[in-house]
Amino acid sequence: MLSPEDALLHRPRRVLIAGVSGVGKTTLAARVGRMLDIPHTEIDALFHGPGWVPREEFLNDVRLLVSHETWVTEWQYSSARRTLAEKADLLVWLDLPFLTVTFPRVIRRTLRRRLKREKLWNGNIEGPLSTFFTDPEHIVRWAWSTRHKYRELIPEVESEFAHLTVVRLRSKRDIEHWLAQLQKAYADPR
Repeated sequence: MLSPEDALLHRPRRVLIAGVSGVGKTTLAARVGRMLDIPHTEIDALFHGPGWVPREEFLNDVRLLVSHETWVTEWQYSSARRTLAEKADLLVWLDLPFLTVTFPRVIRRTLRRRLKREKLWNGNIEGPLSTFFTDPEHIVRWAWSTRHKYRELIPEVESEFAHLTVVRLRSKRDIEHWLAQLQKAYADPR
């Protein structure tokens, strides 16, 4: 694993953002895409069909995504992780404190989405709040149950894919510092 500064020695072209649900993967992926002027594809939009049913064409869409020269997306969904890692050149792991940062964030986001009935991917909206008690895959429960998963996944992917640069960011401050370095190193001179 490289330091955040060392990871910027070469301009990233195919970027993955990893971390537990609610940590801020999509927000960071969008920011990185804008900074590097590369397209951000939200992987949840590829995965979720209407009624939260997984889309049959998901893996084909992922293969199409990684066939492009440049992209940024979130590193999730076990069926797609390998395909994404094979083609990426940078993986940014958001490993923020779970209890004080990530967990409150996923709760606030879930409540906001439900109460405002925000439309998500393919017309989906968060289910009723009562599903927290009945659905083992409710996003808040999912975040809690998978909060340690990346501590196993990241070392595995790092050892399997030698070409993949991995950067671990452990705080909001680390994220902002890394983004400032990214901006400084690759600011569009237009």
